[in-house]
Amino acid sequence: MALWAEDPALPRDADGDAHPFAVPPPHGKVETRTITLPSTESGPLASTDPSDGQRLRPWQVPVGVVDAAVLAELLDDELGDTVRFLADVAAFAENLVSRGRVVPDEESRWRAVLSGVDSARFVALAGAMPPACRAESLDTDSGIILQYTVDRIVDEEVRRRLAGVRLSRGRSELDRWLAALTGEPKSFPGLEKPLAAWRATAASDSPVRTCFRLSSPDLEDDDFWLLEVLLQSVDDPSVLVPAKQIWHGNDDVLYRWIDDPQAQVLADLGRASRLHRGLEQLLRQPQPAELRTDADGAHAFLLDAALLTQAGFAVLLPAKWGHLGMRLSARSPQAIGTVAHERGMGLNLLVDYKWQLALGGEPLTDAEMATLSAAKVPLVRLRGRWLHLDRKRLAAGLDYLGRSGRGTMTAGEVLWAEQADLPLPVTDVHAEGWLGELLSQHADKRLEPVDTPAAFAATLRPYQQRGLAWLSLMDRVGLGACLADDMGLGKTVQLLALAVSTAGRGPTLVVCPMSVVGNWQREAERFAPTLSVHVHHGDDRVGAAELARHDLVITTYGVVARDVANLSEVDWDRVVLDEAQYVKNSSSVQAKAVRALPARHRVALTGTPVENRLAELWSVMDFLNPGLLRTEHTFRARFAVPIERFGDQDAAARLRRITGPFLLRRLKTDQTVIDDLPEKFEVRQLCNLTAEQATLYKAVVDDMLGRIGESRGIKRKGLVLAAMTKLKQVCNHPAQLLGDGSRVAGRSGKVARLEEIVEQVLADGDKVLCFTQFVAFGRMLVGHLSSRFGIEVPFLHGGTPQRARDELVARFQSADGPSVLLVSLKAGGTGLNLTAANHVVHLDRWWNPAVEDQATDRAFRIGQRRDVQVRKFVCVGTLEERIDRLIAEKRALAQLVVGAGESWLTEMSTSELRELVTLAPEAVGE
Repeated sequence: MALWAEDPALPRDADGDAHPFAVPPPHGKVETRTITLPSTESGPLASTDPSDGQRLRPWQVPVGVVDAAVLAELLDDELGDTVRFLADVAAFAENLVSRGRVVPDEESRWRAVLSGVDSARFVALAGAMPPACRAESLDTDSGIILQYTVDRIVDEEVRRRLAGVRLSRGRSELDRWLAALTGEPKSFPGLEKPLAAWRATAASDSPVRTCFRLSSPDLEDDDFWLLEVLLQSVDDPSVLVPAKQIWHGNDDVLYRWIDDPQAQVLADLGRASRLHRGLEQLLRQPQPAELRTDADGAHAFLLDAALLTQAGFAVLLPAKWGHLGMRLSARSPQAIGTVAHERGMGLNLLVDYKWQLALGGEPLTDAEMATLSAAKVPLVRLRGRWLHLDRKRLAAGLDYLGRSGRGTMTAGEVLWAEQADLPLPVTDVHAEGWLGELLSQHADKRLEPVDTPAAFAATLRPYQQRGLAWLSLMDRVGLGACLADDMGLGKTVQLLALAVSTAGRGPTLVVCPMSVVGNWQREAERFAPTLSVHVHHGDDRVGAAELARHDLVITTYGVVARDVANLSEVDWDRVVLDEAQYVKNSSSVQAKAVRALPARHRVALTGTPVENRLAELWSVMDFLNPGLLRTEHTFRARFAVPIERFGDQDAAARLRRITGPFLLRRLKTDQTVIDDLPEKFEVRQLCNLTAEQATLYKAVVDDMLGRIGESRGIKRKGLVLAAMTKLKQVCNHPAQLLGDGSRVAGRSGKVARLEEIVEQVLADGDKVLCFTQFVAFGRMLVGHLSSRFGIEVPFLHGGTPQRARDELVARFQSADGPSVLLVSLKAGGTGLNLTAANHVVHLDRWWNPAVEDQATDRAFRIGQRRDVQVRKFVCVGTLEERIDRLIAEKRALAQLVVGAGESWLTEMSTSELRELVTLAPEAVGE
């Protein structure tokens, strides 16, 4: 596969004249190809769409020719968006191979089979294809190019996995074709028609599929197994129609789905019989519906069941079917109260372990293992279940038990036991003592209660008491803990209770955003008055010796990044990260700084759901328990790529089992957690542009589209981001974009709607929070709303001094305080308690649901007694509405796609940007 660099070295035009450019790609061998590039009179440009002043010209360019297997590894290299796209294509193709969605053709090449969700993924990839991928053949459709690429990768991957395997040594045409599937490809024109029919059937998008259900003998003395044929709904697998009904034509449901179910059954049986010869007996029946067979026949069917599944058939095994596996039992030789507090223990704590053979998670007795070892048949009934016995794997499992069946391992190895390379699959991990409590699905509910410290001046709610017990357990065993309770459930209070219970053991460092420093200080004074508290910020920064004298030190992420050397000299008992999403970028200065701080125990507090971008989850977990999720590269390969790209539920379940013991999350919507919170109602508030706004909007769009065509790389991304910001400013108010201090009234649809809301809030005696990401817009609104309604309108933003911030919050919370509070999203989106408001307005969108939810929860949290009305302003017919619709349609993935604010917009092609930002006719109001 050829990859041309974003900055190819010494391209030459069609006449052979060289043009100095840059360097060739560092992967694979280098060849010279003729490709077409956007060009100006001075030479070729990078792989952008052509625009005014550019034209497409052919150039001879050095390219790197790489194997498909290399592509997946290129994601960690900074080789540009084209290579990243090809890496996504390679991962997609490899996933198809892993799931058996491939078929061979008459050229003895393996090709992809696309249907259902795979077809949707293919279309999405084709739509996202960068222009560089079409540079060798501009007239070819992107779908055709992608199909060719996927098939090439599929063929290489299948052959790599079948290396050393010879499918046939016969001399017939079919045998020679089978041999060529793993050897030298050859053409077999005589197989073209039957293979084309096979591919068409395999890629069928029929709403039903043929299903085979194997039933075991009901009684000990029964001597037959029953294999039934059914049709199954693809969308709802619980809908099964036996073939007996199909032949009598008395099932109207099927005829609403397909025209001729009888023909589908016969065609599918013919195809399935090529994969399992035993099904040929069904085809001899005039109305094939079921087949009786003995244990040997059932065993032969089981051996081919995987092939049938990979070919698109459904296979249902007996309900009482057992699976032989290995069960790990572990227990700590130390009682929970005697676990040492040495620094660096945690995952390295040793536990006793024992491996056992197990059936359904339950260990086998010595007598049962002897029975299995002596069995002469492949199907054995044990404990009322039928078991398919693989004698080689059984022997390997018994041999492993003899060599490594018991001993000691670390707690971290127990967590990764399911990933271990063992002769048999791990079916259960059982732990006792503190490790068992840790691995429990509902650890906080199973733990022994911990008394609230006498010096703690507050009454904890039941779920907060359970949270304290869980934090105490993690503290005693030295394991990092992520308290991920929903925003507003009192994470700060639970942590302060823990700090009081361990006071005198050493200092605790709390790292938080500047906006919540005052909140921590006030909460500590109120609930933990016996603690010695120091704020390490600004002029109050002191040396390590002085810091070590305090029980609780509060500082900010910015200070840690600048003062990490000083802070690292303190022997911290505990380091706490509040709003831990601040270090979700593992390569950021703040993340590197907090990981460098020495601490016996680490805690992360965050209300952001763990379904965020998985790389961010790795960063937080690596701070808490270094090495828990292995290296970032390993984590990406095992979890991030399978889950984010392909929705791999098994990988997601494995990740939850590994991270679950270190993460406690309770939701406000869970009535078993808290039952006295009011309702929250969210609505999109559609606003129109004024004629003035529409004119400015079009001008910004035209300017952006004209300039990005002449730019590339970082410069292009900067232009796109700047244009997005300007468009959002236009949607807010013309004066914000112009910066001319002109009048506010009557020029903005958003401001007009805000005036209506404020008027109603004041009439009802309520209070409202108004969030904006633009400080300039907030300052404009302060003067306008104050004069319009004759009221005080305070504004909380990043430039508000800490003392003034605290006073402002206290006044707003008071009964006679201001009714309207303007808040900048970054400065006031986290850590504040503003429950006096029961209305929340998002004036402009951050386009990240997690950020907006955190801001909303300044009002929707413990202490709120009234229903909360949340309005999100969106200008109709503009990019605001189109992006809002994308987020609404894919909210479950929004945090993965939009996690970095608007940066994802810079990856769009010019045509995609044009479609996104073009003003719709309905945008302008009357």
